[in-house]
Amino acid sequence: MKDEVLKYIKVIIGSILFSLGIYFFITPSGLNSGGVVGIAQILNIVLRPLNPNPDSFDLTGIMNMLLNVPLYILALKSISKSFCLRTLISIIIQMVTLSLLPLRTEAIMPDMLSNCVFGALMSGVGVGLCLQSSSCAGGIDILGVYFSKTKPNFSVGKLSIILNFFVFAIFAYIVNLQNALYSIIFVAIMYFVGDKVHYQNINISAMIFTQNENLKKEIMRITGRGVTCWKGQGVYTGQEKDILVVALNKYEIRRLEKAIKTVDPHAFMILSEGQKISGGFEKRL
Repeated sequence: MKDEVLKYIKVIIGSILFSLGIYFFITPSGLNSGGVVGIAQILNIVLRPLNPNPDSFDLTGIMNMLLNVPLYILALKSISKSFCLRTLISIIIQMVTLSLLPLRTEAIMPDMLSNCVFGALMSGVGVGLCLQSSSCAGGIDILGVYFSKTKPNFSVGKLSIILNFFVFAIFAYIVNLQNALYSIIFVAIMYFVGDKVHYQNINISAMIFTQNENLKKEIMRITGRGVTCWKGQGVYTGQEKDILVVALNKYEIRRLEKAIKTVDPHAFMILSEGQKISGGFEKRL
């Protein structure tokens, strides 16, 4: 129960940070945030003549929510209901922030590059927190989670690059090239930060040395991960040991440490971060 509450807190805070980064730094600077929100920003520009009050009301949040509807339906068919609920909360927060808050005409920082960097830092942390909460901030992230579940070998990164290429090309055409290039800087920094915050995106391989026969079963029970075991011998002591190897993500390290502490607190463990893991490794949220 406590973990579930924490997930909802993370997705709320993350969604607020993500959308406020765009609200305070990107939109007032005349930049584009890329992805589905970026498409919504372009639609806001195109549909501006139809907006009865364009100087005080921004259609971006509403357009973003409408664009997320088919993606959300896709998520409902294949991803857990709790994921979908938290993602819906994120999309609603974005809609409120980007469309219902008073329209800002001046960015916080005086120059465009500073707004790119600070906006990307805030939004990147927000995206990472949303992913940490076993949900996402909508848009291309929904497709990323969907394909990680259904097609593990599908390149979400390539899909994102292709989508953003067209978004920024159109944005450069209807606004200007300079703003489009600054927008690319924003997106690059934002996803770099989001990737670092998103623990589940960092793979870990663990090697544990133990004399307790029950540890491998406890690791499988608590982490739900497979364990490989082979026999070894300590050169100094001459004692036989089990050498256990398990692959998991960084977010699951606490569960692994709990299993070890419960069964064999004297076990020796080596962790290797950022490993490329393929085969039957299940990507989890």
